Order: sequence, then C-alpha cells, then structure tokens
Amino acid sequence: MRDQPGPGPLAGFTVGVTAARRADELGALLERRGAAVQHAPALRIVPLSDDTQLLSTTRQLLDEPPHVVVATTAIGFRGWVEAADGWGLGEALLATLRGAEILARGPKVKGAIRAAGLTEEWSPASESMAEVLDRLLAEGVAGRRVAIQLHGEPLPGFIESLRAAGAEVVGVPVYRWMPPADLGPLDRLLDAVVARSVDAVTFTSAPAAASMLSRAAGRGLREELLAALAHDVLVACVGPVTALPLQAEGIGTLAPERFRLGPLVQLVCHELPARARVLPVAGRRIEIRGQAVLVDGELRPVPPAGMSLLRCLARRPGWVVARAELLRALPGAGRDEHAVETAMARLRTALGAPKLIQTVVKRGYRLSLDPAADAKYAAGR
Repeated sequence: MRDQPGPGPLAGFTVGVTAARRADELGALLERRGAAVQHAPALRIVPLSDDTQLLSTTRQLLDEPPHVVVATTAIGFRGWVEAADGWGLGEALLATLRGAEILARGPKVKGAIRAAGLTEEWSPASESMAEVLDRLLAEGVAGRRVAIQLHGEPLPGFIESLRAAGAEVVGVPVYRWMPPADLGPLDRLLDAVVARSVDAVTFTSAPAAASMLSRAAGRGLREELLAALAHDVLVACVGPVTALPLQAEGIGTLAPERFRLGPLVQLVCHELPARARVLPVAGRRIEIRGQAVLVDGELRPVPPAGMSLLRCLARRPGWVVARAELLRALPGAGRDEHAVETAMARLRTALGAPKLIQTVVKRGYRLSLDPAADAKYAAGR
C-alpha cells in the first residue's frame, strides 16, 4: 500500500491574489500546493477597442512611422494588433511595424510578434527593460522616434533617459487599468489583511498594488493596512517594478529572481513555512501555520478562536498564561471567561491531542513544552 502524500508546503496558509488576468492560473498553482486562496482582483482592464487614446496613438504612428518599437507584453502586443484590425487599420499597422526595428522584452512577446508575421531584431536574455534601455542608448537614439508599448506599470527612468538622449518617445497605451467594477472582493481582502486572517498577498502588477493602497485610503484603512503588510502579512511581488508602489509606502516586499508566476509561487512556498512557529510539545512536533496546525506532519484545521488562543500560548511556550490574558486574545469575547473554556475545548478537539495543552487549576493554561525535548530539538535544527 502506498503512503498517502503529506500536506503541501502551503497547507494551512491563506494567500490573497490581487491579479486581474491569469488569476485562475496563479490561484491553481497556490491551491495545488495546499493554500486556501482569496481572490480579489484589484483592477480591471478597459477593452482595447473602446480605448480612443490607443486609436489616436496608432493613427499618429501610421502618419509618422517609428524607427524603433519596444514590445513589452504578449497580451498587450496581440491586443494592439487585434484592436487595429477592429478599426480597419490592421494591415497598415503591420506594414508600419515591418519598417521598424522591433525589440521584444522577453520570449512570450517575441512569440506574439512572430505570430503576427513580424520578426524581432533583438530580445534581452534577462527580460529586463534596463537591458533594453542600455542597448538603445548604446545604439544612439538622437533624432529617432521610439514607440514603447506601455503595459500599465511605471517604467522609472526609461522614457526620461531616452528623451534626454534625444529620442522622440511615443507611448502606446495598449490597455488601461481601472478600479474593479465590483469592489466587494477587494474590500473583503482588505478586511482580511487588516485582521491578519490571510498570511500572504501576491501582486503581479504595480497598478494592482496602487489600487489596493488607494482603496484602503478611501475606506480609512490606510494605516491599518500598512501596519499589517509591514509586520505580519507576507508581500510577494512578481518583480521589482510591481513592488514600487508598496516600497514607496515603506513596505518590505519579496520578489523571485525570475519574474514569472511559477517562481513567485515557489517564493511563497519557501517563505511562509519558514515563518511558521515549530515547537516540541508533549512528545509531538507542532507547527503553527496560518489557520491550521501540523501535528507530527498531519494537518489539523483549527477555528479562528482556537488559533488566537494557541498563538497566545505559543508566545510563551511552557509558561502558564492566565485566563484573563487569553480572554483578551479572543476577538469579540467580552468579559466572559467561559468563552476561553469553550474555545480551549474546541482547540484541543481540533488538535486531536488533548495533552498538548495543560490546564493549571485556578491559574490558566500552558503548552506542555518539555525543556529537555526543546533543547534536543534546538540542537538538531
């Protein structure tokens, strides 16, 4: 008989996903590794064919063809060509692009360029806009018209550097970010972050991060959100550009070396378990995660009230914690110490090992930490 697979690296953790596009893909990757996912798109994309600004820019480039075109995203480049087709300008746009030097930021946009029957001149191995800028400046851009396909994220210093070097820069707004039509999911995620009932929030675009910050400010939750993100909730961004709005607010962020969804998920899989509290208690190994506990490797979901009590006990493992202090840790419990007894009974049931928590008569409760086991465990780490 084959052994049952253990819980995934994110089992017991809740992760917020703010992406508008590819959210299902990101959510599936996280769930496959055991996470509970709270999806709250922080923005929406205006349909390209309805965007008069893109139409105006396209006509401008047809009248005054660019010398260089910088394509940044596959979905944006495809959308630009499709929108031009819808306006009856598709063939004219492709003809104009064939006459330009096309630079592709990465392999996906390179594929979109080739699918349109075009050929890129060059693509950086690093997929970095900084490398694209270095190439353009090395080539010399004075007197040249450079069209840059914008993708909703700021390009700090990029356009300014080209203009300072003498280029005429035309930004191509292939899609425009707007607040989500339904703010309910975003508000629920904000409330969950402030309440620390999510363990991490992922961002895949700078506009999503800016939108979440803006919504929090509009609801009077700005300071509470910043405090939660700064101290308790992991902030994982797909890349450094995405992190800029958060870093501007003093929030520490993490990003993978490769700016892709897979490495982003791997980063979360590494960081969240590393933050979990691991203790040897009553001959068992317990790992305190977001909304669950691993007891000797077995995942045990715990009600929110129980998690509040367990975290309070774990702050001083082995020490007696008074009922009054535990009562203060219970959200909305009031002054009835009976609420502590009820929540403690449910916690013990959820853990499946009642001896993990000892009742100290007339005093309170303690985690049954064995000092000898604790020292042995610490030495073995």
